[in-house]
Amino acid sequence: MHRRIITPGALAAASLMLAIPASAASYSPGAPGIGDPYYPAYGNGGYDVSHYDLRLQYQPSTDELAGTATILAKTTQDLSSFDLDFLLDVSEVRVNGAKASFTTSGQHELVVTPKTPLAKGTPITVVVRYSGVPSAKSAYGFNAWHRTPDGAVAADEPEAAWWWFPSNDHPLDKATYDVSVAVPDGTQALSNGTLQSTSSKLGWTRYNWRENKPQATYLATLAVGRFDITTSTSEGGVPVVNAYSKDLGDNDGAARASVERTGELVDWLSGYFGPYPFSSAGGYVPNTTTGYALETQTRVYYSPKQFANGSNTSVVVHELAHQWYGDSVSLKGWKDIWINEGFARYAQWLWSEHEGEGTTQQLADYVYASHPADDAFWTVKPGDPGPDNQFDIAVYDRGALAVQALRNEVGDDAFFAILKGWPQEHAYGNASVADFEAYAERVSGKSLSALFDAWLFQPVKPAAPAARAASIAGAAAPVQPKSWKKIAATNDVHGH
Repeated sequence: MHRRIITPGALAAASLMLAIPASAASYSPGAPGIGDPYYPAYGNGGYDVSHYDLRLQYQPSTDELAGTATILAKTTQDLSSFDLDFLLDVSEVRVNGAKASFTTSGQHELVVTPKTPLAKGTPITVVVRYSGVPSAKSAYGFNAWHRTPDGAVAADEPEAAWWWFPSNDHPLDKATYDVSVAVPDGTQALSNGTLQSTSSKLGWTRYNWRENKPQATYLATLAVGRFDITTSTSEGGVPVVNAYSKDLGDNDGAARASVERTGELVDWLSGYFGPYPFSSAGGYVPNTTTGYALETQTRVYYSPKQFANGSNTSVVVHELAHQWYGDSVSLKGWKDIWINEGFARYAQWLWSEHEGEGTTQQLADYVYASHPADDAFWTVKPGDPGPDNQFDIAVYDRGALAVQALRNEVGDDAFFAILKGWPQEHAYGNASVADFEAYAERVSGKSLSALFDAWLFQPVKPAAPAARAASIAGAAAPVQPKSWKKIAATNDVHGH
């Protein structure tokens, strides 16, 4: 992951220096950041996006991307100008049909000044024409566009959109998507949701994808290459679209043996989390050199390295669990990452129990005993880990320990009601750790502030409950559950 703090001061200053007509004194620039303390320059203020329509053309041989983004939004303040997060070269911007002036600011800001200022509550249609070579663009010293031998992939967290479409790049501003991509015949283009149609003309094939449920920008994905695509429908009725690069080599069999179980695993997870929240499910395995997987909405990204040691259904469970915990219910701020990762890791523990390879409690005992009190593991606070530790192993493993501690505290009936009810309570929206604590207290009827504080917010090893302490002390060390190596193999699942 690209864990960086970017000071917004310079960006804000650049935006504030834009000239404001005297007649528009009440109008001001939208903030160059949405207000997330972990990533102050990410996202933007002053407007709320409802839909992205992206019409693109991509040439794999040269990595040239050209496109027109049409963004539907509404202003949330009186705006003299506003920012979009973007890196490629812009040739024209229009706001509500009229040409707008634009400039760049900071490392990834496109500053747009409409012909006339925009009053609060105004619906706006922003059209951005652009082109460029995404692999040639970097910000803050990194590039999140991944070339492959036959194409490219956009899949990264917490940012990937800048390299292929202009956006309000923060999970707080979710929107629906239409992604239309023309690629040379014989090459496919994959994105989120469902494939609406394809058409061919003059050596190019256009793929039209639609995600009809709100989606965070980092969960939007684009993959271009030569894929073998499989389609099916799960027993529970969920359409499944999977894709495998045609040059995966020795990892091909293990990748298919894992990802082809997506439909089965979606149905199984639905038993814990409630109905699957989207119109399709699936995953794709391109020939990339990265080592991570990412829960890109409806179409999970997997690196071939995830399957280097054979099949791994555990990583598939982890990423599919995110469809409920992280995708449908997204975090309010990046500090709320525990709601994504703690529960996705706990889903792996539930799968381990289902497979007879170690119960959730055995896994909790093993993790707890594996880290002595002076281990730095306990200094990371999963409830607010800080940007440098946002994807630390403690957010996953200590995070899952917190989930098990909650289960032990409230009992199975209340726990599984919470597990299933939470994704319905906040479906397609955003929520924080504090929101989850309040929900768990409401469902269980118990005060849980001390438990959440101990397991999520104190930089020390929590005391084990008496019964657990006795069982832990009874053995020199808990036996490593059979599933542990498969679960640990996903430890770098987001370790970019």
